[in-house]
Parts: sequence; structure tokens; C-alpha cells
Amino acid sequence: MKTSFAYRLQELQARHEALLAAPNAQCEPGNGIYDRYERPILTAAHTPLEWRYDLDAQTNPYLMERIGINAVFNAGAMKWQGKYVLVARVEGADRKSFFAVAESENGLDNFRFWDYPIVLPETAEPDTNVYDMRLTAHEDGWIYGTFCTERRDHSAAEADQSAALARCGIARTKDLKTWERLADLKTNSAQQRNVVLHPEFVGGKYAFYTRPQDGFIDAGSGGGIGFGLSESVEHAVITEEVLVDKKAYHTVYETKNGLGPAPIKTDKGWLHLAHGVRNTAAGLRYVLYLFLTDLHELTRITHKPAGYFIAPEGAERTGDVSNVVFSNGWIADDDGRVFIYYASSDTRMHVATSTLDQLLDYVTQSPADGMGSRASVASICQLIDRNKQRETVPVPSLA
Repeated sequence: MKTSFAYRLQELQARHEALLAAPNAQCEPGNGIYDRYERPILTAAHTPLEWRYDLDAQTNPYLMERIGINAVFNAGAMKWQGKYVLVARVEGADRKSFFAVAESENGLDNFRFWDYPIVLPETAEPDTNVYDMRLTAHEDGWIYGTFCTERRDHSAAEADQSAALARCGIARTKDLKTWERLADLKTNSAQQRNVVLHPEFVGGKYAFYTRPQDGFIDAGSGGGIGFGLSESVEHAVITEEVLVDKKAYHTVYETKNGLGPAPIKTDKGWLHLAHGVRNTAAGLRYVLYLFLTDLHELTRITHKPAGYFIAPEGAERTGDVSNVVFSNGWIADDDGRVFIYYASSDTRMHVATSTLDQLLDYVTQSPADGMGSRASVASICQLIDRNKQRETVPVPSLA
């Protein structure tokens, strides 16, 4: 039995190390806006063996997986001490999610989890589930994590064990290891998900991007990306939410939409990455889109390309919740390169890379949604006419 245990442990360790060390090649040729990569960067299999297995032959002679991990997805991101760091949502086989930090030298592969998951303090009302943390390095010197805290809706009938209330939880840290839990955000909305803290003070106040909604899943009369100010972050209260980006009929964000990570400040405005949701015969479809807001009027959109920026492709379309891409983390490097971390189908994490120049060119030069088929055709015809009128440029040989 000892030989069997030792052999199985050796195999598990070898396979795990090979997975963590595997290089991640760029997919060619790309679309000129961003580049995808061949491998997911984090999956359930990337989690440490020590989290899942009792590695003592006496107490676990069959080397069984004692604690199952179902998925790793929806990670916040930041550059930390020269490393590319993700605070991932890790979902156990018991359906409970928690946060864990994984880091990489190059941001593309070889992500490795820290030894322990984050031990997140609770408020007086314990969380049933926490997930989808956005990281914001605020000008006040703290790193904030805003996340969804989910609890059962006790006003629902006992027979309905799926009714839930979503609130925005807030925690802060100086080292990504020790976290201080603050009071949950208070707003006038029935439920709040996908809340993001703006990285700068606005008029001396803390600024939040919100997603007001009536129900846990359905936006109802709510929906859209909101914006509000709070005097305090320790006891954050927003009394008025202004909609920055509304839902719109027959768009990729007709059912609901929400901000992804905190926006990136550029000389042309604040660059935002958001998710949009529409209904299909096969269920909800989640995609990502970009828009730009004014540097000083934060609620005024200046540019917004039509349609989606990233949608699920190939194997990304299958998983626990299929046909979904979701992002709540990106990193803008000092050299202008941008790492976009996104999850597919509530199952795994991916990376796409671009540059600020490319993203700003895409956002400012791509046509907006004309809100009708005729307008879409007009945009295509204008592009055709420009191409016909341009001077013919010889295509270089690939030989």
C-alpha cells in the first residue's frame, strides 16, 4: 500500500508541475485589437495539491481527493512587487467560493497560487458566498477589494432555497495577505452586484461604479452601469446613483450590463471594460465591450464601439455556465502593454494582450451602434467606399 501511495503521489505531483510550468503560446494571427493565448492560465487543476489531498499515507491510504475544487474564474488583477497577480474566485465542489492569490512572472503563464487562500473577515451578518473581486489601488494608499457577498433572502418561502440577496462587500489590504473587512456598501437599490471602486477621489469623496438591479439574477427596472459618491469608505453609503451606461434594446447589453475592473486612466479619457448580457434561445450570453468616459465628467461616455470586444470562442463556450466570458481584472503595464484577464463559462481563466494605443484606436475609431440594421449596413458601406478610394498599396509577400 505504501508503494501504491508513493507512486500515485509522485504521478500527481509530476502532472501538476507539468501543468503549472507549461508555456502559453499566442494564437495567430489575431484581429489587430488583441491577442488570445492557447491555454487557460488558471483552472481547478492549477490549485495546489495540498488544498485538495490529505498527503499522509496513514490518514489517506488511497490518496483520495478530500476537498474538491470545481472551477477557478472571475479574477481581479494588479501588478504587485513586480509580479502579475490575480485574486481569483475559486469555487469548491460544495459550491462555496473563496478568494485566492496566484502570481506569474510574465502574466501569460506559470501562474502559481500562494500557499493559503485569503482568509476574509466577515461582518456581523456572515456571508454565505463571496465572489468576483475587483481590485483597486486607491490614491488613499490602500488596495481595496469590492466583491459580491451573497446571503439567503429570508423573506422568501422556506420551500424556495434559491432566493438570494446580493450586496457589495468591501475589504482592504496593504499586502494582499491580511485583509480588513469594512461595512457592506449601502445604496437605494434592492440588490447590488459588480461594484467597482474608482481609483481616485472625486471631489474629496469615494466614487463607486454600481449595477443596481431589482432581483438577484434579473435586473428588472434596474440595470445599467451606475455611478455614485460616498463620503466614507469605512461605512460607504450612496444616496444617488446616476446611470452611466444603460441597457438598450437589441444590443449585446439588452438584458443587463456591469463594469469589469476599475477603469484605466489615459490622456483621452477613462478606458472601461464591461460585460454585456443578452438573451438567446440557448440562454443568457455574456460578452465584453469597451467604452471611454471623459477625464473630468466621469459619467459622460465619449466613445463606445458597437457590439462586443471579446466573445466566447471554441472551447471557451462550454463550462458550468456556457456561452459566457466575464472579466473583472486587467493590468496596464508602464510600457503600454495591457493584460486582459477573462473567464470563460464560469470555469477557467484566460489572458488576452493588447496595448493602450491599440485599445484607444479601437474605441475612438470604430463606429458606434446605430441601433438598427440600416445603420449597420451604412457603416459597412462607408468602410467599403473608403477602401475603394484609397491608393492601392501592394501586399508584401509572405515568402
